[in-house]
Amino acid sequence: MMPVVAIAGRPNVGKSTLFNRLVGRRVALVADTPGVTRDRKEAEALMRGRTVRLVDTAGLEESAPETLSGRMRAGSATAVTQADLVLFVVDARAGLTPADRHFGQWLRRQGKPVLLVANKAEGRAASSALLDAYELGLGEPVAVSAEHGEGISDLMSEIVSLLPPEPEATADNDEKPLKLAIVGRPNAGKSTLLNRLIGEERMITGPEPGLTRDAIAVVLTDAEGHRFELVDTAGLRRRARIEAPLERMSASASIEALKMAEVVVLVIDATEGLHDQDLQIARLIEREGRACVIALNKWDVVPDRQTLRQTIAERLSESLAQMKGVPVVTLSALTGAGTERILPAVRQAHAIWNMRVPTGALNRWFEEALERHQPPLVDGRRLKLRYITQSKARPPTFVVFGTRAEATPEDYRRYLSNALRESFGLPGTPIRVMFRGSKNPFDS
Repeated sequence: MMPVVAIAGRPNVGKSTLFNRLVGRRVALVADTPGVTRDRKEAEALMRGRTVRLVDTAGLEESAPETLSGRMRAGSATAVTQADLVLFVVDARAGLTPADRHFGQWLRRQGKPVLLVANKAEGRAASSALLDAYELGLGEPVAVSAEHGEGISDLMSEIVSLLPPEPEATADNDEKPLKLAIVGRPNAGKSTLLNRLIGEERMITGPEPGLTRDAIAVVLTDAEGHRFELVDTAGLRRRARIEAPLERMSASASIEALKMAEVVVLVIDATEGLHDQDLQIARLIEREGRACVIALNKWDVVPDRQTLRQTIAERLSESLAQMKGVPVVTLSALTGAGTERILPAVRQAHAIWNMRVPTGALNRWFEEALERHQPPLVDGRRLKLRYITQSKARPPTFVVFGTRAEATPEDYRRYLSNALRESFGLPGTPIRVMFRGSKNPFDS
């Protein structure tokens, strides 16, 4: 098992900036606003030859458990209990605060190895604050400037020295986790679904829309041993309604997670029906060439299920022609009803997305398709489409070759694409059909 290092501290001491610096790339959202980080964010980091799982946590604050701050603190406390080492970050410029002292004492009671990190320690002003940090009783503070990269090398050495010994090498599971992004509009139930799938309150949930701000990845192994890397994302609203810079950053992180995924679960609030924004997100999934599964959440409180299912199916058929047959799973993330069908549907969608059609079968199908409907006339001359090949999978992509093939009209392109989907069992996945032409040598 990879050792886990959690970064903890009060809000706005630079935990996410330090997280990004140790990981070596921008993973967590960073802004000059307290409380940007709400959920635990994880990433692998290589330090002195040791690979660790680094966990960025929400700021530690004293709040009632039912409040948002209280739920954020509970998530951070869970991360601390699961960690092999805790980096307790204080602000060297601001000096120690009552909150630092309070949570320093709390950490000492947890019985976990703690490394005290004094961030923002550039310049002379931080020297006295470094001396004050000794009173926390957590040992010698490591002075760093996460923003400028100062002291990071020494910090990595200290981290590695406090980690448990490396276990003996064992046979690893070579299967890479399937990358799965969970997307949708705000308050559709994305975080509740992720929590239900992994069996713990990993993500902060509640009635407030927009709780999730960053794209949060969690690794899950199902009952059959298949591994998934689930990424929960911030809700996507229409671009015209996004005003705050932080929400723009959250939306960008969600779209980036969608682009990096192999399969995308689009969560729709069934009580509100299929919105135009849901369809816009689905079209983005199709444009990016990702496999898709639609999850109709809150199905347990839908009054007329048959009518709603038929309405949604008709609208999907009309609006998402390029993803015809996309699988739809009805569920309740809150109660767990139907959620057991999500991961099997994801694996099936992933298998179709990876499918390769044998060349012989593909060209036999192509000859039959041309016989059923001849290529049309273009500028008074019939197109001569000669053969087809599959250039790649992920998603299935085909290239048709022939004289002036690039002039093939859109309706005939759709005919071939739909026939491919039906003949080779490719429901719900985007299909790319490209046309590559050559000039007739006898044309003047």
